[in-house]
Amino acid sequence: MSRKITFLTLFLWLMTVTFPVIAQQKADTTCIFRFVPQKDMFYVPWKGNDTELARLLEYIENNKATILDGKLPLLVDGYCNSKSCEVKNLATAKIRANRVKSELIIRAKIKEENFITHNHATGGDFVIVRLTVPAKETAAMDAEAEARLAAEPTVAGRRERQKAEAEKVAQQNTLAGTPSETKLTTDYHLSLRANLLRWATLTPDLGLEWRICPSWGIAVNGSWTSWSWSDKDRRYALWEVAPEVRYYMGEKKAWYLGAMFKAGQFNYKISETGKQGDLMGGGITTGYQLRLNKALALDFNLGLGYLNADFEKYEVIDGVRVRCGNETKNWCGPINAGVTLVWKLF
Repeated sequence: MSRKITFLTLFLWLMTVTFPVIAQQKADTTCIFRFVPQKDMFYVPWKGNDTELARLLEYIENNKATILDGKLPLLVDGYCNSKSCEVKNLATAKIRANRVKSELIIRAKIKEENFITHNHATGGDFVIVRLTVPAKETAAMDAEAEARLAAEPTVAGRRERQKAEAEKVAQQNTLAGTPSETKLTTDYHLSLRANLLRWATLTPDLGLEWRICPSWGIAVNGSWTSWSWSDKDRRYALWEVAPEVRYYMGEKKAWYLGAMFKAGQFNYKISETGKQGDLMGGGITTGYQLRLNKALALDFNLGLGYLNADFEKYEVIDGVRVRCGNETKNWCGPINAGVTLVWKLF
């Protein structure tokens, strides 16, 4: 009887010691590697990076077969917000993520296709490496993430990390078994544009906008129309092309300032005297993009600047166009206005 009691006591003691360790190993799938602000070098002994790296290498070794089979990808998120602009932050975040991956590839003997990488121009100066886990282990992982968030030095850092953790939890059940890809979590895209005000005046207008990064975009709009009536005695025809560079501001990147150049030709004969010639100019634009859904938005814009028009006057006599002289006009003021439908292509 005493042997049974001794055995039971020993068994219970082993359970109390071993079970928390096992539970911690299952949940302990997130490692944070710190970087010096504005630097991209991965210093292993700095800020506890060596401890995190050893812990991650041990976990990779215990699950190496599953990782190499592509069933358990490593999620790598590079962060940087200490540079002067978003483009530089994203570039540094990408280098940081690659340096951590290189360290794991060399030490753990895994491959590039075993990673899924995202880079962010927010959050702080660190790289997060995570292993996807089954949905039933999400609660344990969330508890660990909350503990790490509490250690962040700023409220903004905690919020950004919490947002990143929530996004990863939502994606984890679909990421396993998918091909490896590197994706920047930014608003890069190409959009088709149509100025509805131009279309309302029977002047077809189409354009494209390429968002180089969340803060910068390049847009080009073109218009063309040709109408005649009263036995061709009246005419309304023109073509224009207007390239524009934009800088988007604010947290939502909805307001913007831009610089536009405009060139084209026209032929108007609304009265007895017609005008045909060239126009050229440019100016400053401003506007606001109202997002309707994931694919559509309305762009309200106004341009102020300078236009020069060189044209000749003419009259039509017995079906023959007779020249009446040349004229040049300069205009300072509104040069462009639009309510533009924006359709995100990809």
